[in-house]
Amino acid sequence: MNRISKKIVFTGGGSAGHVTPNIAIIDLLQKKDHQVFYIGRKNGIERGLIEPLEIPYYGIQAGKLRRYFDFKNFTDVFRIIAGFFQALFMLLKIRPQAIFSKGGFVACPVVWAGWLLRIPVVIHESDISPGLANKLSLPFARKICLNFEESKTHVNGQKAVLTGLPIRQSLLHGNQENGLTICGFTNSLPVILMMGGSQGAVAINEVLRESLDDLLGKFQLCHLCGKGNKKAIEKEGYFQLEYAKEELPDLLAMSDLVISRAGATSIFEFLSLKKPNLLIPLPKSASRGDQILNAAVFEKAGYSNVLFQEDMSVKTLLEGVEKVYQNREIAIQKMTSSKLANATANVVNAILDATKN
Repeated sequence: MNRISKKIVFTGGGSAGHVTPNIAIIDLLQKKDHQVFYIGRKNGIERGLIEPLEIPYYGIQAGKLRRYFDFKNFTDVFRIIAGFFQALFMLLKIRPQAIFSKGGFVACPVVWAGWLLRIPVVIHESDISPGLANKLSLPFARKICLNFEESKTHVNGQKAVLTGLPIRQSLLHGNQENGLTICGFTNSLPVILMMGGSQGAVAINEVLRESLDDLLGKFQLCHLCGKGNKKAIEKEGYFQLEYAKEELPDLLAMSDLVISRAGATSIFEFLSLKKPNLLIPLPKSASRGDQILNAAVFEKAGYSNVLFQEDMSVKTLLEGVEKVYQNREIAIQKMTSSKLANATANVVNAILDATKN
């Protein structure tokens, strides 16, 4: 038994990216015999991800503040106020030694209530520049865990701790042979894994499929194309899957390189697994530009190569893949020497340190 067991409340939701890092941290804290609780939305995606862990889950009201005019901005204010008082009541009941927030608007009322009760709050920011939800929470945090050194210009530097992003521990235990069996591949050619997320990446899908005749024969391709995006294509060495769940650790284990968007969760998974990668970040027309910044930092560090979507064609995609594969050993060496690959332990240490003050 741990000498001093702590109670830690976790919060965060709205997307899987705000929850899966929490799961990795929770697992390590439980192994250290600390007690863990979770506050999320009553019917949010986080509930479905957390409840199977069999830890106490408390649902609250949550609203969203939008940067543009929307009538829901007015009605959601009342949900935020209700969520604040619900969180306050729950924290008084649990009486934790620390709160850890991964972000999302559900986290704001929990962070504010924790600050009011003088409970140390630790926040994790995945991107270089904080999103609106974390901007509303940062002033109330005792420590701010960051993925990137460049993020320190956007937060209070005295609170900042460079940790990296915790990843799902299950990803570290994939089996290469299982991955090859799932796809019907052999050991004869290197394997590319293309990941577009649960909704896929239509622009990448189209160019990738146009490139198949040039890719196949040199590589085998496992294409995670997104829900509803499968096409009637049957070629040797090409395997399509809409979305990988329990198969993902094995698919990553078999892969020699990855083509992906540049979301923070994904790129830190590649870093921890030391997978050479070609990043095609979401363009500014479809995002606030955070993936472009993420990709630039990883390219500068030598972990990744970057291809901008507006420059993507069959020719540039093939050139990008070839460059990543030819320089894969250099990228692996750089990823191996990164201090950010041990992110889960770094964040746990930050949380436990906050409980001492």
